[in-house]
Amino acid sequence: MESKILKPAEIREITIKAGETKAKIGLSQGIILGILAGAFVAIGGAVASVGTHSITNVGLSKLVGGALFPIGLILVIICGAELFTGNSLMFLGVLEGRVSFKKLLRNWIIVYISNFVGAIIISFLVFQSGMLNLSGRKLGGSVIKVAAAKGGLSFGPAFASGILCNMLVCLAVWGATASKDVIGKVVMSWFPVMTFVTCGFEHCIANMYFLTVGIFAKSNVAYVQASGLTPEKLALVSGKGIFNNLLPVTLGNIVGGAVLIAGAYFLAYKSNVSSVNNSYSATTNK
Repeated sequence: MESKILKPAEIREITIKAGETKAKIGLSQGIILGILAGAFVAIGGAVASVGTHSITNVGLSKLVGGALFPIGLILVIICGAELFTGNSLMFLGVLEGRVSFKKLLRNWIIVYISNFVGAIIISFLVFQSGMLNLSGRKLGGSVIKVAAAKGGLSFGPAFASGILCNMLVCLAVWGATASKDVIGKVVMSWFPVMTFVTCGFEHCIANMYFLTVGIFAKSNVAYVQASGLTPEKLALVSGKGIFNNLLPVTLGNIVGGAVLIAGAYFLAYKSNVSSVNNSYSATTNK
């Protein structure tokens, strides 16, 4: 009987092949799929904000946010889109010598910028929709506070948090690859992402939404009043706050995904690559 899941060494080969395909992606396709991924993750951020903004218990709030946010990655994996953090696994193909570093960087740059565009589009639409008026504009105040907290993170914690976050995101992608059915992919995507959100780790694409929706909300006096933040804290909700957060978080996400996950699986299964390739080819050719 054929196994319903792939073995780690088989996932390794599929991940490399996926990286080869991603490295060849056309500009227009990369932009469209990148915008979609940024939008999908932003939608996850939006629903998580709705679910948590009125919960005063910190642990419960984080758990609820963790339960809701994974819809973003699930949409990316099941519907198809290009997500920068997941594409960190392309580094496995670079280590294997099957993807050039130049093509890796090309993909990352196209996808990263496109993810940002997608996140901003959802941020603007959320702001314009009136959703932030929920609970007497409490949601609007909440998103400003979240943006201020993220904009005020120092480099070291943001970098370390980014590493931990993308270890889990890439493990979600890696694990979802193991499943051959939709339910399996959804379940495997859900748990690692729930874990990083519940723990409060930093995801650069998610932060593109949280930081920009905070800036949009800051333009509304009622939302600012609902936030209760001081002028000093409000100053963190700005373009400078976005840069201060995204720089260390993005670098941490790269280390967590490309070095610790892709690098680890490159070394772990390097010795039996030939046998795995032969086995995989024989299976797919049946």
